[in-house]
Amino acid sequence: MKNKTVITRKAWMHDCMATCSNQFRQSCIHVILLVLVLCSFSFAQFQLPEYEKYNLPNGLTIYLMEQHEVPFIYVSAIFSAGATKDGLKNGLAASTSESLVFGTKNYTKDQIEQIVDFNGAELNVSASLEYSTLNSYFLKDNKDALLPVIKEVIVNPVFPEDEFEKRKQRWLVELDQEKESPRSVIGSYFKKFIYDDDPYGNPVNGTKTSVSEISVNDLKNFYKIFYKPESSAIAIVGDFSSLKMKQKISDLFGTWNSEKSQSVTDIVSELPAHDKSRVLLVNKDNSHETTFYIGQYGITRSNPDYIPIQVINTILGGRFTSWLNAALRINSGLTYGAGSYFSPYKTSGTFIISSFTETSSTIEAIDMSLEVLDSLHSKGMDEETLNSAKNYMKGQFPLDYETSGDLASLLVKMFYYNISDAFINDFQKNVDELTVEKANEIIKIYFPKGNLQFVLIGKASELKGKVSKYGEVIEKEITDIGF
Repeated sequence: MKNKTVITRKAWMHDCMATCSNQFRQSCIHVILLVLVLCSFSFAQFQLPEYEKYNLPNGLTIYLMEQHEVPFIYVSAIFSAGATKDGLKNGLAASTSESLVFGTKNYTKDQIEQIVDFNGAELNVSASLEYSTLNSYFLKDNKDALLPVIKEVIVNPVFPEDEFEKRKQRWLVELDQEKESPRSVIGSYFKKFIYDDDPYGNPVNGTKTSVSEISVNDLKNFYKIFYKPESSAIAIVGDFSSLKMKQKISDLFGTWNSEKSQSVTDIVSELPAHDKSRVLLVNKDNSHETTFYIGQYGITRSNPDYIPIQVINTILGGRFTSWLNAALRINSGLTYGAGSYFSPYKTSGTFIISSFTETSSTIEAIDMSLEVLDSLHSKGMDEETLNSAKNYMKGQFPLDYETSGDLASLLVKMFYYNISDAFINDFQKNVDELTVEKANEIIKIYFPKGNLQFVLIGKASELKGKVSKYGEVIEKEITDIGF
């Protein structure tokens, strides 16, 4: 019966694909994948599907996971080349990542785009604070056309100056446009405010000053130092034979050898504790509302209490019915949304309460946020509330890994953060084992209470005198270059 179901689903998918025009193919793909997931969803404990992990002689880590339900292949690659490696030229990691697809030894930018478009595929590159990634997906029958392109983008980029200069000019305009939307830039202001000159304070997209100073030689040097097979990983998930794929990957990537350059390791900074509360007030004269973050340092991704912390944060601000959203949106109507989250990094992390509201309601909204955070400490957890959050987490968790693309991305992040399979396979057990007593201990340890750091973007003339009660006020203009 199981085999019959799989065959029926595959036949149905092929029929759907045949009726989709090229223009709507990608939309059809996502709808089909979602329906297949819903059809096969089970409330049994979610387990990581079987996969093979091995290293090529050059040190490149490869993950292969066969998933034959749909005729697609997903590729994710990760490189230890994020904004924390920018040095004095913020935006260098992001510029290098984007420029990978601007031309290679054997393909021009136009040829790369034509091959990807002709085969109805996707090929995206991006940088984040700690790493850069490449993600692609395509029909399994098109692997011989797409895999060589992916190899070229990773192994043989040439960084053509004309293409980079055109992108840089657009980039500078985008940096101005971003500041028109406080919600787009408040994260960069917050990280810079709490991390100061530490690499974790680097803005991923850089500043107009720093981006203006980036040259093609900077890109080539950054690539040479940080794009190395021994510190990179590629995950391939989908409809293929692992035996054949191993040979293909060996042929494509086995000759990738990093040039001799300095060995680079992640710098672990000794971050100074914030010994007082402070307020960064970023003036946006034409604003009628205030966007704000309240937070502190958070946790690393390897923290042994990572899962219990996420369960508790679900109650505080991690879902629609969370305490923060209930107070600021549902009950008071002060905002369209409020929440909290931990952003864990390799050697650091942040905790943030975030929301936005009309200028006249700013103080009420911030006070209410602080009251909710305080109630987490003063009242703690009860059995009913904790069980609700645990059930919610267990229900949502499998949906984070419902597609082959999700699984490919998961595998390379497991590589980067050195996460074992137990994160997935023991997730439900770790959630179930969280008791009220343990939850209340975790609140005291990880959820900040004093010396909070505040970042507000809004009309400073109406806010300055009011927000001084939260701490020392530092003012900036949103029109100033940088953060």
